[in-house]
Amino acid sequence: MTATSISATPSWTTLGTKEYVAHKRKVHSVAWSCGGQKLASGSVDQSVRVWSLHETGSATHTELTGHQDSVDQLRWDPLNPEVLGTASGDRTVRIWDTRTNKQVHAIETRGENINIRWSPDGQHVAVGDKDDNIAIIEMRKCKALKNIKFQSEVNEMAWEPTSGGKFFFLTTGSGSVEIFRYADMLAQEQAQPVHSLQAHTANCYCIDFSPKGEYLAVGGADAMVTIWDVHELVCLRTCTRFEWPVRTLSFSCDSRFLASGSEDLYVDIADVSTGEQVHKLSCSAAMNSVAWHPSRLLLAYAADDKDRVGRDDGSLRIFGFPSA
Repeated sequence: MTATSISATPSWTTLGTKEYVAHKRKVHSVAWSCGGQKLASGSVDQSVRVWSLHETGSATHTELTGHQDSVDQLRWDPLNPEVLGTASGDRTVRIWDTRTNKQVHAIETRGENINIRWSPDGQHVAVGDKDDNIAIIEMRKCKALKNIKFQSEVNEMAWEPTSGGKFFFLTTGSGSVEIFRYADMLAQEQAQPVHSLQAHTANCYCIDFSPKGEYLAVGGADAMVTIWDVHELVCLRTCTRFEWPVRTLSFSCDSRFLASGSEDLYVDIADVSTGEQVHKLSCSAAMNSVAWHPSRLLLAYAADDKDRVGRDDGSLRIFGFPSA
């Protein structure tokens, strides 16, 4: 599976994209395993596919079934490359062992789930639903440890990685990112944030930390992407190239590049140090999910693509292969 070395400056125009089709309806989420050997995709068709890429760029996949509604987001265990978590509108979170391609746990939740995130130590999972509930699941027993109801809109969330998961960041409908002490969230009935970043002028939808932990990126309904210094909690750069709400973000493995997708018909790849665009990856529909490989400059992405007769085409794409 040839890809550009992470130590080299990419020659973006020499790189191409490969398309992979298996789902019957559009793909909502893509994510690489922590070791990068596998890629997972979740779809409106209620299924999950786990892909193994080969050196030639070809791929094989297996299907995971069990959800009764759309699989809206999925993420891998950050320490175990064979364990996958999926969040669905069927009010369950499911944990899969991809060595056997079987579901090992189905955990019931209060609402229709749209977001999922693992803690850095793999011990907890946070799940958000359409009704602004967040469930904290303890993975040793695979049971909900706490359910938190928020009175206003909350969206994607993430643990800050360099503190060992001591701080929990939550994007909101008011344009802020609320920062909580995670221990307080577990111990108190309704924990108060220890800090609030007024990050955007409209709803904040997506959030990602760089692998090295020095940067935080936030995307919002105001069509902006902001890049923050995690330790100083100051905004370093603002990217204003989009015209429509930003749906998805991902830092490259070396923290040098940030991919972001919106309802505009392209994926923006920015230089994190300057905020300037280094490549514009054209697509034909609004973007749902982008994900950089954990050790190579390969970018998986999926959009609301349609086929020639207007049906969901169920494809995902990977950018970063040498052009033929």
